[in-house]
Amino acid sequence: MKAKKTNDPKVKRMNINVELSLHDAFKAATAAKGENMTDVLMQFIQQYVEKYGFEPKKKSQR
Repeated sequence: MKAKKTNDPKVKRMNINVELSLHDAFKAATAAKGENMTDVLMQFIQQYVEKYGFEPKKKSQR
């Protein structure tokens, strides 16, 4: 049986060290707005990349 191919983009996990009080404040702030921390960080990263205009090079496929 072959695995199904999906059009979902590949993802890469990122780990960062954040001071506990900042983490707690960020978690509370996003929860108060009914948002998810990951979604807010993804929006920030996307805006940052758009602002500074860098597009990662696509890996060539053999």
